[in-house]
Amino acid sequence: MGTSLRDVARLAGVSVKTVSNVVNGYAHVSPATRAKVEGALSQLDYRPNLSARNLRQGRTGMIALALPELDAPYFAELSRFVIDAAAEHRWLVIIEQTGGSLERERRILDGVRDHQVDGLILSPVAVGAEELAARTDDTALVLLGERIYDGPADHVAIDNVRAARDVTEHLIGLGRRRIAALGAQDDTASGTAPLRLAGYRQALAAHGLPETIVKVDRYQRAEGAAAMAGLLAAAEPPDAVFCFNDLLALGAMRTVLAAGLRVPEDVALAGLDDIEDGRYSTPTLTTIAPDKNQLARIAVALLKQRIDGSTARPPEEFTAGHRLIPRESTVGRAPSGG
Repeated sequence: MGTSLRDVARLAGVSVKTVSNVVNGYAHVSPATRAKVEGALSQLDYRPNLSARNLRQGRTGMIALALPELDAPYFAELSRFVIDAAAEHRWLVIIEQTGGSLERERRILDGVRDHQVDGLILSPVAVGAEELAARTDDTALVLLGERIYDGPADHVAIDNVRAARDVTEHLIGLGRRRIAALGAQDDTASGTAPLRLAGYRQALAAHGLPETIVKVDRYQRAEGAAAMAGLLAAAEPPDAVFCFNDLLALGAMRTVLAAGLRVPEDVALAGLDDIEDGRYSTPTLTTIAPDKNQLARIAVALLKQRIDGSTARPPEEFTAGHRLIPRESTVGRAPSGG
């Protein structure tokens, strides 16, 4: 048998109710009494029965995180931060992969209750605001990413327009004048691509520079490599390329180097996402780093508010930070000291 509250109370010389108040984080316990109880908890290695507590509260202690691609480094890294933030509330996280499928996203939205989770964090690709508004599952919901703004749920994202403008301005500031954008997509109504394209265009327009826009179907290395080959075959190849994510940039870099060109001397390359691969590529990859930890923490905090019912406010938009990280793919390698 494990240690009970009664065992802790006996050792600390207090009531079972007092021990319960300390374990559950209630404020109305004197510092001296709290210290005695915490000492007894530590000495007896007390572990609360979370299942019983959740049952009393009508909770499962689990949340779901639904993402488009689990093998994409950005989403893998983001998942880790969500799990870490959820652990602070003693929540377990069930991870679902949607593949960007409309059917899968609908099934997750309409069937979360059947999975017996207390809340859902979703990064949608296919569903829209109208479909979210029509959902019948009342499980607490927070949205991540760029797909849906001003929707029926709290939404957390970075400022993708500003991020794209920042990295394009960086390339312009280095003297690049033929800057291509690699990553536009046919769906121009929503999502990441149109926002990043808008930021790129704003920066070029401010300096009177021409646009070169290349579309891709997916944000993967192979697509970046193939698109870069097309750019290099043009009559006037670009002297810089802003890739809409780091995987595209890493694929593009491979093509440039395989063609016998130099990065950044002949072609400067920059991405967005700050995945770990870019920190160890040769050359290292200039990128925009979204604050993934902040994204995750805001999403989990919002979900907790909705689960606890501690707020009745309308759904809101929340923006996490980002920063430009110049690396060797645009600024070159710093000379070694002699």
